[in-house]
Amino acid sequence: MVRAKSGGEDEKSGKLDYNLAALKLLCVQLKSATLAPSQNAFALGAILFQRAWLQGVLISVPSSDADADPFLLDDGTGVIQLNLNAEFLSRRWEAGMYVMVVGGYVVRPDDLPMIKVHKLVDLSPFPEREPMWYLEVIEAFNIFYKPLLEV
Repeated sequence: MVRAKSGGEDEKSGKLDYNLAALKLLCVQLKSATLAPSQNAFALGAILFQRAWLQGVLISVPSSDADADPFLLDDGTGVIQLNLNAEFLSRRWEAGMYVMVVGGYVVRPDDLPMIKVHKLVDLSPFPEREPMWYLEVIEAFNIFYKPLLEV
């Protein structure tokens, strides 16, 4: 199995393995990921990862600190929940913003998958980023991921 450098959380320490890459993916691709418990990571074919790099539109944001509505991101292929830490919660986020997110991937039975956010950037001021994202994901797949999936 190839360790695609990025990070999933180590069971004992709760820390991510930054030797594993954050894969540029679409939500639909994450559905194909399988748990690799012995590696404390997920696998797409022979590629191990713990973190995912996604871009999409925020379709749900809490309206207040006490609001139970989750942060939801739609990338056009699926929806994923975002778990933000205090640093990101202190910023102003609005539904309709186009954002880039990187974080630990978490699968939750009977619920939406989730990203534990490490990086969240508003890309709304740069409208060309959305169409470019799909090209970046295709390029990453063709150059880096596809050869490892065909092994």
